[in-house]
Amino acid sequence: MPRVKRAVIRRKRLQKLFKASKGFFGGRKNLIRTAVNAVQKARQYQYRDRRTRKRDFRRLWIVRINAAARLNGLSYSRFIGGLSSAGVEVNRKMLAQIAIEDPQGFTELVAVARG
Repeated sequence: MPRVKRAVIRRKRLQKLFKASKGFFGGRKNLIRTAVNAVQKARQYQYRDRRTRKRDFRRLWIVRINAAARLNGLSYSRFIGGLSSAGVEVNRKMLAQIAIEDPQGFTELVAVARG
């Protein structure tokens, strides 16, 4: 059986590893064993946080809508309930954006939710 020489394959694998660990601190960027662990952990966080980001943004939008609704004398739950019963289909992202950029328009939405 012929001898297997892995120099090219190994170099390619390590280049890929070090490219993935670029910007990490200390030995995590240039020591093979720690870089492997750091990259694996980073990929776990990356996978997890793609889902967490969606939750965090929704929570942020709800906080902003609640604050704007309370400035107009209405709680968040009554505001959302009023909008849905009035048939207004605006998502929370847009409502939060309206609350920040157009307070007058948000006040009109509060009036719709009340009525």
